[in-house]
Amino acid sequence: MKKQWWHGKIAYQIYPRSFQDSNGDGIGDLKGITSRLDYLKALGIDLIWLSPVYVSPGVDNGYDIADYRNIDPKFGTMEDFDELLKGVHARGMQLIMDLVVNHCSSQHPLFKKALADPEGPEAACFYFVKGKNGLPPDNLRSYFGGSVWEKVPGRDNLFYLHYFAKEQPDFNWNCKALRDRVCAMMNWWLDEKGIDGFRIDAIMNVAKDPAFPGLPPDALGDGTCSAAAMTAKMACKAPLILKDLRDRTYGPRGAFTVGEAFGLNPQVLPDICGDDGCFSSVFDFTVRENLEKKPGYYACEKPDAAFWRRGTLKGQALYADVGFPAVITENHDEPRAVSFYLRKDLEGPQGAKCLAAAFMMLRGIPFIYQGQELGMTKTEFADQSEFRDLVAFTEYEKCLSRGMTKAQALERVSLHTRDQSRTPMLWDDSDTAGFTTGTPWIRLHQDHRTLNVKKELADPGSVLCFYKKLIALRKDPQYSECLTWGRTLALDCKNEACMAYVRQSAKQRILVCANFSDKPCALAAQGEILLKTGETALENGALTAAPGAAAVVLLS
Repeated sequence: MKKQWWHGKIAYQIYPRSFQDSNGDGIGDLKGITSRLDYLKALGIDLIWLSPVYVSPGVDNGYDIADYRNIDPKFGTMEDFDELLKGVHARGMQLIMDLVVNHCSSQHPLFKKALADPEGPEAACFYFVKGKNGLPPDNLRSYFGGSVWEKVPGRDNLFYLHYFAKEQPDFNWNCKALRDRVCAMMNWWLDEKGIDGFRIDAIMNVAKDPAFPGLPPDALGDGTCSAAAMTAKMACKAPLILKDLRDRTYGPRGAFTVGEAFGLNPQVLPDICGDDGCFSSVFDFTVRENLEKKPGYYACEKPDAAFWRRGTLKGQALYADVGFPAVITENHDEPRAVSFYLRKDLEGPQGAKCLAAAFMMLRGIPFIYQGQELGMTKTEFADQSEFRDLVAFTEYEKCLSRGMTKAQALERVSLHTRDQSRTPMLWDDSDTAGFTTGTPWIRLHQDHRTLNVKKELADPGSVLCFYKKLIALRKDPQYSECLTWGRTLALDCKNEACMAYVRQSAKQRILVCANFSDKPCALAAQGEILLKTGETALENGALTAAPGAAAVVLLS
């Protein structure tokens, strides 16, 4: 594939609300982020993804945007943003903004005008559809539960479409006026503000069948079908929309884009992320898509390391001859991976380092989520009232309706909730972990006295210091060619909980082995251990790794 400036980069996602508060109101802000840029630079970060900071009512924590060209006062001012961007660029890093254009907020002026006059010109930018015999137009189910259709006030048989919350009406991408507005806004951020690209949210959802014919009911059993089924059905149509977007905005400018693109298949992949694709990269969601086949949290038992291994290696194979994936174990929608995928006895620093080795050597652009580099584990929520994510409340009620006790429902939702990744970043061992001088907007992690940046920076054996070593290894000129563009060849360890693969280029072969099982694992290998964690040995033509151990080996 064509080599681009973003290949070989290390990315880091910041969830602004929870990263660093500078004014004591308990909510992270732009000045707080600016104050921590030296930390990110020292970690080895090249590319920062900033989750939404636009004006928003906050129904979906900023992913419901009411004004795309202004900063929400809770995060600061546009001047604060300019200072942040200046600081990022001064340190040789780049910044990409979250772009949420499948939908907006119901408080956006465009939608408010459309809602007031569904026959007016603004209404064409959304989906207003007549119901059938007083019922919604079809049986699609929102990603957040319930119908995707909401009645228009004052109209007996008219509905508007929302794939997410009812306060997040979907844009109609068949409308040229809508596309023109979005392109103008994006070019303003690129040209006038000088950002380096976008992470593009839920973007495959823009392709919809305007007939809304209804789809076969799925496993939920209530006659409805997830909106994801429509997205999968229309996947081949999305590139027609998205290449036009690319050609009018980030494409000619050489900006970096990474798409949140669910429902991809091998046929559409080249058009989405190939050399002539819609985006520079897309997140590999193979593991997440396997989880989301379940109808709700109540049906999702705790996955294990073997589940993560299978999905991850399947994703590596899927993108091998197509494009350059963005690889993740965590983001603002994912639980903390150490607690989610690993056994209880590995739910700590050793397991976190083992998982880091397996993740950071994969082909693609590693996206580290804030706190992941510390080995953050799950937060223990004491009661459902401590949740802040609207999905958590819906799923809690679903669990109760399926016969779970309150304690069982709390345990299950706590395992899966998006709130797990949204608790504050842990900077030090003070009462509020150095995140704020006030009261945090969401529960603080129970182990912040011992699990924090200050402590881990002082400990050469910490998870944070191990991440630094992994990043330095990926960037080492001796190995960067192989670790950036080399293929990923999966190995069979005869143990589903042991992940092993080889990164192979024309000149090098680098073995990665991470043992998440409760038994030692051995692989035929000769060469030199470049980096390891836990008890590993390379002798007599074999690499052995104890439970919770991992090694990166330059094969001879």
